[in-house]
Amino acid sequence: MSSPILAVRALGFPWPTEDPFLFCVHHDDAYPEGNEKLGPNVSLAGRNLGQDFEVRDGFRMYHGEEVPGFPPHPHRGFETLTLVRKGLVDHSDSLGATARFGGGDAQWLTAGKGIVHSEMFPLVKRDAPNPLELFQIWVNLPKADKFADPHFAMFWNDTIPKVTVTDDDGKATEVTVVAGAFADAIPPTPPPRSWASKAESHVAVWALRLAPGARFELPAAVAGVNRNLYFFKGSKVTIADRTLAEHRAVTVRSDEKIVIRAGDDEVELLMLQGKPIAEPVVQYGPFVMNTQGEIQEAMNDYRRTRFGGWPFAQEAPTHPGDEGRFARHVDGRVEKRG
Repeated sequence: MSSPILAVRALGFPWPTEDPFLFCVHHDDAYPEGNEKLGPNVSLAGRNLGQDFEVRDGFRMYHGEEVPGFPPHPHRGFETLTLVRKGLVDHSDSLGATARFGGGDAQWLTAGKGIVHSEMFPLVKRDAPNPLELFQIWVNLPKADKFADPHFAMFWNDTIPKVTVTDDDGKATEVTVVAGAFADAIPPTPPPRSWASKAESHVAVWALRLAPGARFELPAAVAGVNRNLYFFKGSKVTIADRTLAEHRAVTVRSDEKIVIRAGDDEVELLMLQGKPIAEPVVQYGPFVMNTQGEIQEAMNDYRRTRFGGWPFAQEAPTHPGDEGRFARHVDGRVEKRG
């Protein structure tokens, strides 16, 4: 019988992905105590500020110069899904939406015909470290939806199902169900024009946490779906017939049940699954279209319109340090999570 493992690849920065996913990055930064500007309370001398992707003293500033993160930048033709495991993200966008989210919250943003957004990482604790860990995943849009109206959605931690499965020895696996139903757990609804909103796309985003020595059976999906498991925490895992002692991306058959066994310590994996869109992909930085001509059009449109402009006084907005988790939606509706 042939192996259900189709490929094993190294985890880089970003991680390797397959259609319909375009990009997946795991940010894991050990930020120190914050200062009065919500930036790191340490010297930033010697860093390439504005383009700091080198891990120094355990963290990166990315494109931030005072506060780490990603000041305003445009997107067109795809979606971003951001799952924050530790720390906080301050979001602002050209639609006028703002948010602070973290601690298991997720944000799903359809860029569609064009949006500008900012993602800053405020270090709100002045007397303790501010670790940040998140996944950002880019999901492609089919040609028919690349010019959809932008859409901003929040998936709060308490609305994202977490299912605990126990093996015959009583060892547990926790499944965090961000997209795609698992067992009886139904996650929040993706944006209306998302590839994930179509049942026939079989999009699933699950985070798996296996106790030491736990055995978990990943249920089969349908044939013709891309399914990747990212082993990113723990010292050893066995996936089907392959034991891995290094962190890897593992492509598996979608129509077979896959048995996963943790080694002697806790193991974590991320699963990305979806039916391929199977259309040409032409990418130029933050624009993902089907043809080079459409990329040129996107660049011209952004130069001309700035996708609605930037409605905030600050170039890299952050929210007050004592502000809790919240979202202010485009229609003015405000959600508070404390």
